[in-house]
Amino acid sequence: MPASSTPLGHEPLSQEALRARLTAHGIGATAQRLEIAALVLSEPQHVTAEIVLSRLGALGRRVSKATVYNTLNLFAARGLLRTLAIDPDVTWFDSNTDAHFHIQHVDSGELVDLDPHSVRLVGLPPLPPGTEVAGIEVVIRVRAQTG
Repeated sequence: MPASSTPLGHEPLSQEALRARLTAHGIGATAQRLEIAALVLSEPQHVTAEIVLSRLGALGRRVSKATVYNTLNLFAARGLLRTLAIDPDVTWFDSNTDAHFHIQHVDSGELVDLDPHSVRLVGLPPLPPGTEVAGIEVVIRVRAQTG
């Protein structure tokens, strides 16, 4: 799975900023949550629990897989991350919670944000009575051309 580094122009968030962000979303700022938040909230990115575990390990941090999964799911439930339905076998988390779509490079697994204004939906089917659109997910899967 792809790993990403901090792009130019993105500075790591301070511990105070991370603590304030967690608190604003009703999340207690434990040491492990702050470590995970520092990795996933410092830049727009797409991660899985395995990517976060790998990054923590590379930093010499020991956090259980269950803690990482529980923390990412808590962040998503409280609106800090967005859960993506990209692959039935892997849960992806997106630190960009604004409305947008994705391109998935199936050869590498890489996810790239796609501006929602670059996609035009012509219409939707009739919705069941008493419902309204809560969101629309678009994933365009691409692969290297053959031949």
